[in-house]
Amino acid sequence: MRFKTTGTLSLSLSLSLGAMALGASAAAQTTPAPPAITRTVIAATKLSTVTDMPLYFKAESVTLPSGEKSSVSAANGIVYQISGSTEVSLDGETKMLNLGDGLFIPGGKTSVLKAGSGGSSSFLHFFLAPAADLDRPAEQAPAAVRELYRTNAAIPDLKPGGYDLNLTRVTFPARMPSNPPHYRSGAALYYIISGTGANTVDGTTVEKAPGSLIYEPYALVHQWGNPGSEPLTFLAFNINPEGVAAVLPGTPPKNQ
Repeated sequence: MRFKTTGTLSLSLSLSLGAMALGASAAAQTTPAPPAITRTVIAATKLSTVTDMPLYFKAESVTLPSGEKSSVSAANGIVYQISGSTEVSLDGETKMLNLGDGLFIPGGKTSVLKAGSGGSSSFLHFFLAPAADLDRPAEQAPAAVRELYRTNAAIPDLKPGGYDLNLTRVTFPARMPSNPPHYRSGAALYYIISGTGANTVDGTTVEKAPGSLIYEPYALVHQWGNPGSEPLTFLAFNINPEGVAAVLPGTPPKNQ
């Protein structure tokens, strides 16, 4: 028995096959989504108040020879391991920090830091400190300490109430355009680990290389991008009111 295909059926089949082909072509040409920004909280704590006295940001680079120890008694701060390893003993507990790890060390308590036996230990120590602690040494000999940055004035616009203090590692993909204008609800101190950051303030864009430190107080409207061909990775030592996002879009209200 032979079946005869009508013109209508033939047209329908042709349209269906054409639609399938177009669908397959469109799927094959779909542009993959660009790499996303990644954020990793390295260490964090909550502070019940930040208005008892003016507070400043301070950052130090610390190196401990292999197997050596240093005691630390300073203001609230967070350490971040750059190379090697560090054993931190605090309140009867011990934690080993390896590359990329961090730990909050509360002010007023003494901790002991010991470099691993495999080589010297290098780490960053970020502080939220009152003026009286700015010139007070933190790590003791045999640690080699180099101050990297301190704010010239106290952090402005800190209000009564609880605050979050954290250290966050952020990575921007390569060739990422500058993000929309925004500002901090509290304040932050950036440290560029790798890559090139494009920092825009008041219409002026400045490229920031590894090792750069950038202070962002409340009400500073700014943007960040990555003009380089490699990912941009930086640390943000941040303080913000509890329950309020660390970064807010646009410009701050004029009545604040």
